[in-house]
Parts: sequence; structure tokens; C-alpha cells
Amino acid sequence: MNTPGTGSEQARGASAVGTRAGDRAGTPGERAGGEARDVSAAGPPRGTVRSRGAGGAGAPRYAPAWLRLREAADAAARARELLGPLRNRPAGRADGRLVVHDLGCGTGSMGRWLAPRLAGAQHWILHDRDPRLLRRAAETAPRAAADGGRVTVETRRGDIARLTTEALTGAWLVTASALLDVLTRAEVETLADACAGAGCPALLTLSVAGRVDLTPADPLDTAITEAFNAHQRRAGLLGPDAVSVAREAFAERGATVRPHPSPWRLGPEEAALTGQWLRGWVGAAVEQRPELRGPAERYLTARLAACAAGALRVTVHHTDLLALPRPTGGPA
Repeated sequence: MNTPGTGSEQARGASAVGTRAGDRAGTPGERAGGEARDVSAAGPPRGTVRSRGAGGAGAPRYAPAWLRLREAADAAARARELLGPLRNRPAGRADGRLVVHDLGCGTGSMGRWLAPRLAGAQHWILHDRDPRLLRRAAETAPRAAADGGRVTVETRRGDIARLTTEALTGAWLVTASALLDVLTRAEVETLADACAGAGCPALLTLSVAGRVDLTPADPLDTAITEAFNAHQRRAGLLGPDAVSVAREAFAERGATVRPHPSPWRLGPEEAALTGQWLRGWVGAAVEQRPELRGPAERYLTARLAACAAGALRVTVHHTDLLALPRPTGGPA
């Protein structure tokens, strides 16, 4: 999530607790009627506050402060193992530039992580509904690739749920962070259609997996996890089911799909992030199951105390996914 908001937002960031790769947050109110469609990944809100309403259907709203807080954890979690197949792909453009579309870019953390890991001149097209986040992402975008090649940026404000093949013409890669779990099945299928039509790969990172490991364990861990996962599935959002739905959607369109774990591993050095994540995670669980409020308040107090003392470790499980299109001229 962008900013720590209510429990539901923060929780979403955590699980996705982390959704858009790293830059979202919001409050339940924002999720109910926000305007910016930014998706990030794993945070205590889940990394995002998903706002739907005034700003357009399915528009998540994330707080820049939350996105900044989670950026280092997101960067450490993303699966570098999935970059190998991408590095071997030709540019596909006469000028040799790699054109990358970053969906729900938030503050631009995905570009800051990925652009310096790819060789060759690059042109990043940043998509988001929030003009503030688009400005921030463009201002902080990397200017050089791994080999010193020039990196340029443009921004596009709009609803990624309506992405078309035409919008991806000439794309070398579509990427997103903490995005899939805040989409519906129809929105994932629209994304898969657009990528298949354009013949470009998709690197979709930090999708919540629905599992959280806390050490030391507590008897309430399971109930909080289950309530949080149910909260993520509200209103038709995919939440923990996002990766399986995306794998199926891309595979049905001929892509080779490679998933890879990308967990947040939070210890004493990440206490600030863990604390915000806990508040959002527990808050979303209570919003889903109000009868948990009393036990959950005591649970949260104890967990925050352990976090402050450096005695709590948390693993928030996410999954990265790389979808490689069928080679041109390949079998149907």
C-alpha cells in the first residue's frame, strides 16, 4: 500500500501483504472509493489500498510513504532467477531499444529495480491512474541500464484493467509489482489477452500467496491469516488465488509460465516495515471477522512489542511469475 491506512489497506500490502510491487496502501475507505489504480506488492497493508469508486472501477490507491517503506523488502524478495530468459530475448525494435510497460507503477520501484539489471537502451512506459505517483515515478526513474545504455521514460494515465493489444504495440516486456492480487479474474484475462496479442512477455512480481510465517508462533496466527485471505477475496478480487488464475490465463493463450517464490523475510532490521505490515494485516482480518476484535487487539499489542524488541521474525510469502509468449510461427 502506499500509506498505512486502515487494517485492510495495510494488510493488503503485507500479504501482498504486498500487492503492487511495492508501492501501495490505502484505507478501507480509500479502497471503497479511491481513484488511483496503482498496484504494489507485499506490505502490511498488502501493500495497497485498493480504492474503487470515484476514481474509476478497480482503482487502488497507495500512499507514497508506504511504498517507500516497503521498497527495499520488495527489491530483496523479487526473483532474479526469472531475469535470465528475458536477457536472451532480442529487442524487437529497429532502434534496438527495449520498450517496457510498467503497469500500476506506483512510485516506480519496479523500474528502479529492473532497469539497472537489464543491458541495452530502454524506454519505460509507466501506467497508473494517480498523476502524483506518475510524476514521482518519472522523476526517480533510473537513467542508465546495466551496460550504461540510456533509459528514457514516459507516463500514461489510465485504467490498466482496459489494457489492449494496441496499447502494447512494440512492447518488449510488460511488468508489474504487487498487482495481480488486486485484480479480478476478468482483469487478469484482459491482461493476458493484451500480452498474447502483442507477443510480449509479462513479468508479474510479488503476488500474495496467502501464507505468512511468524516466529515465535502464536495460536491466533492461523485465524488471522484465514480472515485476511478472505478479506483479500472480497468484491471479486483474486487475492491469494491470483497466481493460479494468471498461470491458467497465460497458459491458455500459449505462453510458457514460470512461477518462482519471492518471500519477504523480515527481521529486526525491518522493524518499521513489520510494524506497519502487522497493523494492516490484523486490521484487515478484523474488518473481515469483527468477532476477532478483542483477541486480535491483544495479539497485535504483543506482536508489536516483540517486533520493537527485535524478537519477531516474519516471512510473508509471495510469488513472481514470468509468462513467455509462444515463439512466432510456433505450433498452435
